[in-house]
Amino acid sequence: MNEFHYRCPLGRRVLERTDPETLKAQGWHKQGILAIAPEDPRLNWMEREVLTQIAERLYGRRSVRHG
Repeated sequence: MNEFHYRCPLGRRVLERTDPETLKAQGWHKQGILAIAPEDPRLNWMEREVLTQIAERLYGRRSVRHG
């Protein structure tokens, strides 16, 4: 008896993982989208505060998660 094995056409594609920082940089350069975590250690206190205020004005306060 002959067995048939279905081969998914997507199975041959190996996707590379994109570094999140590279993806953020591409979003900024190509589409003008800015993605910054307020906890990013590269930011000083004033920059974090400005980002938080802008985000809260546009989207509301973040919900606090415990656990």
